[in-house]
Amino acid sequence: KHILDSIVVSTHLPGERFIDVGTGPGLPGIPLAIMNPEKTFFLLDSLGKRIRFIKQVVHTLGLKNVTPIQSRVEEFQPEEKFDGVLSRAFASISDMVNWSHHLVAENGRFFALKGQVDQEEIEALPEFVKVEEIIQLTVPELEGERHLVVLSKRNN
Repeated sequence: KHILDSIVVSTHLPGERFIDVGTGPGLPGIPLAIMNPEKTFFLLDSLGKRIRFIKQVVHTLGLKNVTPIQSRVEEFQPEEKFDGVLSRAFASISDMVNWSHHLVAENGRFFALKGQVDQEEIEALPEFVKVEEIIQLTVPELEGERHLVVLSKRNN
């Protein structure tokens, strides 16, 4: 169910370069990388054992479009910014955009994979972002709500 939950957002990701912050065991990054071999995915987590696991998975599956990174999200400074910052079960949307705002390219997006959308969480978002779209997702074999919250930085 976690793999299908990751894959269903695949068609909603414009761009070429993505970073999955707080990836844990590589979700949604690894399934998305398998489904989108033409795109590049950076999988970031602060725990070494998770990154070692992801490195093993990348090696075993022969994935050429995945780069595992051990770092705290707020400390990671990429050479090039990302078209999309992804998170699934990582933090509140506010924390995600506050901690990762420096990672998204000028016209990039934040993609938060959520269960139910909490209106209080949306209202608590920082002023520098806006909700572009909330997409209701259908995950086969999964009961309960799933949504993709798409956000962008406001132009000042």
